[in-house]
Amino acid sequence: MTVFPHSAMVLAAGLATRMRPLTDKTAKPLLRLGGRTLLDHALDHLVDAGVETVAVNAHWQADAVAAHLANRPQPPRTVLLREAHLLETGGGVLAALPVLGADPFFVVNGDAFWLNGPIAALRRLTLAFDDSVDAVLLVQRTSHIHADVGYGDFAVDKWGTPRRRKEREVVPYIYAGVQLMHPRLLAGMPEGAFSMNRAWDIALAAGRLRAVVHDGIWFHLSTPPDLVEAEQILEARVTGDARWPWR
Repeated sequence: MTVFPHSAMVLAAGLATRMRPLTDKTAKPLLRLGGRTLLDHALDHLVDAGVETVAVNAHWQADAVAAHLANRPQPPRTVLLREAHLLETGGGVLAALPVLGADPFFVVNGDAFWLNGPIAALRRLTLAFDDSVDAVLLVQRTSHIHADVGYGDFAVDKWGTPRRRKEREVVPYIYAGVQLMHPRLLAGMPEGAFSMNRAWDIALAAGRLRAVVHDGIWFHLSTPPDLVEAEQILEARVTGDARWPWR
């Protein structure tokens, strides 16, 4: 049975040191791409997927994030969660569970930016989710990314089952910063700071993690040159510039 999440979380609390100097005085999710902030792009995708309530955590430049959310027209309804100390990806979501509820919800990194393929990426995650898994991750082919992504994050078989890369192995997929998860993924996790990887590894060992390969465009936005190139690619799609093959 397909799920229809009504809540989501956008992770917007990171320091984004690799994006300096752009993030010296600006939270990374408030950087602009294609005329809108990364945070607004994420919220727009969630609204299109039917999400009504979004928790947004904040730490660096939290006041600016709060002001931006206050000035954004609803939907969705947003709930700002200030972190006095960084809780990392897993701890941030765990702290937001009272807002997110007991049903499956989306989690989107605040710097995730993607263009949908034939079927919206969030919709594809819902189609892949069922009671046999605790989370479905959106992954992107490293061969489609024009940035340094190291050795990749996962290998994925034809059934959508991911596995971690082995030592010195190069794998073809990177986590795209978007997932659909059930709160049970965080069962037994401690309060405080911890990485979502900790919960994923438990789900992987139990065979309860699934992956969907993105079939649209996805941008790796880690450094200022990444943001410049992404802007150029978006402009090329508008102008039809033949030098860019990603149209």
